[in-house]
Amino acid sequence: MKYLFYPGCSLKSTAVEYESSSMTVMRELGVDLAELPDWNCCGATVASGANYLLSLALPARNLALAEQAESDLVAACSGCFLNLVRAKHETQQSPATREKVNTILAEAGVQYYGTTRVRHLLDVVVSDVGLEAVSERVRRSLEGVRVAPYYGCQIVRPYAEFDDPADPVFMDRLIAGLGAEAVPYPLKTACCGGVLTTTKRDVALKLVGDLMAAARDADCIVTVCPLCQLNLDLWQAEAGRRLRVEFNIPVLYFTQLMGLAFGLPESELGLSRHIVSTASLVEKVAAVPMVATPGG
Repeated sequence: MKYLFYPGCSLKSTAVEYESSSMTVMRELGVDLAELPDWNCCGATVASGANYLLSLALPARNLALAEQAESDLVAACSGCFLNLVRAKHETQQSPATREKVNTILAEAGVQYYGTTRVRHLLDVVVSDVGLEAVSERVRRSLEGVRVAPYYGCQIVRPYAEFDDPADPVFMDRLIAGLGAEAVPYPLKTACCGGVLTTTKRDVALKLVGDLMAAARDADCIVTVCPLCQLNLDLWQAEAGRRLRVEFNIPVLYFTQLMGLAFGLPESELGLSRHIVSTASLVEKVAAVPMVATPGG
């Protein structure tokens, strides 16, 4: 299997461990993620507040490039995924909007016709690769590891391209396929505060505190979003101080958890980049003997 991969800005900067772990585990599964050539920023969370058409044109250019290659476009960042899907949806719903967006894109020498399918990496793993194939690559079962699956507020809403927007289960199923336990997590689709850490920190810390408290019985939290990972990893200590409790819960990307179960080197998974140490989790997993897998 081969896909065009849109990394986005975070995976090239603050979340390079998400890119490296994604590339490593997908290669292990026989999937080729080819980086979209000449990609540009999707507009992140700020473009829509500054210029509506620009917020559509930025992701639409990436869709147009994938369209030229006649390929689906896969994103791992939830924010990028949402912006790409939003651009596709709004230009499909309104021919007038698509015409205006294409007027902008014409200056970059491309046009967007709306045929590109946007995929999230989690969807590719569960729907295309399949959980059976994932389980077959497990060299170290994560049995006994309790994982809180945190989807965040962008991956399945508002467009519901895959999974259940009210109660997503793809990551829960993946966690189980790795041998771990997906603990009940009622705040699995709640907001982490996003960029409010820079504008309304008290509000953001309240949200982070609620998320951490709900996961207090887990060995780790696993997410699909760079901003969610950053907020929970960076701000859990301060949120805990305000609640007069201590949080010390590693926050991993789902691809890093896969890599641990696959027995892949920590250096390729970027586990040393986390603020909250992953050492206790790694030690727990490392205590399980490695087993051989088909073909390897």
